[in-house]
Amino acid sequence: MRVFTLLCAFFILNTSFSAELQLDYNSIPKALLTDADAVVRLDQMKVTVASQDFMRVSSKRIITVLNENGNKHVHAYAFYEKNDRVVDLEAVIYNAQGEEINTIKKRDFLDQSAISGGTLYSDSRVKYMRYTPIAYPYTVVLTKEYTTPNTAFLPSWRFLDGYRVSTEKSEYEFLVECGIPFRLKEENFGAYSIKGHKNDASVKYIGSNLGAIEAEPMSPIFSDIAPSVKLALESFHLEGVDGNARNWNEFGKWIYDELLFGRDDLNPETVDKITQLVKGIDSPLEKIRLVYEYVQNNTRYISVQLGIGGWMPINAQEVDMVKYGDCKGLTNYTKALLKVAGIDSYYTVVYAGSQNKNLDKDFPSIQGNHAFLNVPLGDEDIWLECTSQVTPVNHLGTFTDDRWVLRVTPDGGEMVKTKRYTEEENLQLTQGKYFVTKEGHVKGQVEILSKGIPYNQKFRLSSNSEDEKEKHYKEYWNYVDNLSLSSISFENDTRKIEFKENVEISAENYGSNIEGKVLFAPNLFNRNLFVPKRSRNRKNELLIRRGYLDQDEFTIHLPKDYEVESLIESTKIETKFGTYTMSIESKSKHELIYKRSLRMNAGRFKKEDYKSYRDFKKQIARIDNSRIVLTKI
Repeated sequence: MRVFTLLCAFFILNTSFSAELQLDYNSIPKALLTDADAVVRLDQMKVTVASQDFMRVSSKRIITVLNENGNKHVHAYAFYEKNDRVVDLEAVIYNAQGEEINTIKKRDFLDQSAISGGTLYSDSRVKYMRYTPIAYPYTVVLTKEYTTPNTAFLPSWRFLDGYRVSTEKSEYEFLVECGIPFRLKEENFGAYSIKGHKNDASVKYIGSNLGAIEAEPMSPIFSDIAPSVKLALESFHLEGVDGNARNWNEFGKWIYDELLFGRDDLNPETVDKITQLVKGIDSPLEKIRLVYEYVQNNTRYISVQLGIGGWMPINAQEVDMVKYGDCKGLTNYTKALLKVAGIDSYYTVVYAGSQNKNLDKDFPSIQGNHAFLNVPLGDEDIWLECTSQVTPVNHLGTFTDDRWVLRVTPDGGEMVKTKRYTEEENLQLTQGKYFVTKEGHVKGQVEILSKGIPYNQKFRLSSNSEDEKEKHYKEYWNYVDNLSLSSISFENDTRKIEFKENVEISAENYGSNIEGKVLFAPNLFNRNLFVPKRSRNRKNELLIRRGYLDQDEFTIHLPKDYEVESLIESTKIETKFGTYTMSIESKSKHELIYKRSLRMNAGRFKKEDYKSYRDFKKQIARIDNSRIVLTKI
């Protein structure tokens, strides 16, 4: 009875607040305008699960956009699948005084595929509002309601939209009318005014006056610091298929049994082709390499969003016939080919992207946005990016490295961590030589060897046009004026996963000749000049997502009749963030050897460490930019 009373009071509070909300700009609490591009006045959603295969979601969202940067937070759209029904959709626009200036009905929303470039065909669609504001601030009141048989995806709830968006009132209600057990996880509530009430059949939350979070350099991703709620049903439905899962093992078992099993058939001709391809090969790794290269050479990636909610891969036989597929289809196809070659491999679900987002290993549910392939080989995990026609075997770039993923086996799901490259594995080795003239002109050549993440950032250069290559190096050496490139060549060793760049350059007036003295910076080829901006009153910890090691050595040939007047002193700086060393010495009267090393350590550091980190970066930039003086003999 006490829970019921609290829930009733909560509902009355919500209703009265909504009715009394003023839409004029001046009614916004001043504190919510600080560091904000937009203010969410009210974000209200009610999710009702009537049965395992029927859910109704209704919402009302009121947002005041303060400037152009806030437009992206209006979120005036409705995504839907073929079996969903958008019941209600309307947007009303108000000016700064709270006066209505436009109404956009459901029929006026534009309707298009929800999947952009690279998609062949898709069941996913979106209705969206196209509106160009005539003045700021303005307010949008969006009401939306839809029904769906797909209860596998419960709408999670975020109390803050993103950086520089504050929230005046956030209300979320979740109700299960059919008795299915559900799980929930609250994240990052600590410093926020959020109240919740829960029982076995429902959940309600209300958040009030949540100030905007300012984006800070080198911060964790927004979802790791902002308050949110995740929910999942233990029994769910996805496009005609029921499922049950309370843990990742059960969830992986459902994926295998319902989405993957029986979809690895291949025609006899392909089976024979793969059998002949690996005939006489004893090394499992070499078999993996041959099959993977076969896929790369004979298929291409096109997004295909049909199937069970976009989660079921196309049958391997169909991929083999049409020679294309999406991440699911190509991963399943490669898995089928490896099976013919006698190699066991496992379809793996991941959140792909450069921010290293993890599947939440403590909260089993439908998560992830990409599939790739795991091949256990002894004590090592081999990873295959089956959508790429150029990525080498077992190379994980920033797209899938160092994060928790779900490996799907016939016995169920397993949470595993993808490879984290050490600082030494993320190596860039730069070796070069150049000649300095008495006028300050330079001419030389450099070889840059890249491994690990630097390899990932470089190896596609070989497919660029000549103009694109030139643009790349002029941006890379943007501190060199009048840069000319006379020769560029590459060596891409996909077995060692190493990429070599060989570049010949020249630059007029790189140094300066002042009253017979030549001044120039000896570090011609690899300056680290970036210094992150100040972050006063910092709120978030410092995150160095990936570490690396740069090692540089250059031979510098001096002009005749000139000698060194002053050299830069050798330097070694050791911090918790990394180590920097630099030395320059005379090999002969007209030849200098410049050596430099920078090791940056990956890690999470206290917010109070940010100033020290920034000071470290400033020291590096200053020394990398330092000049030496030559004088005429």
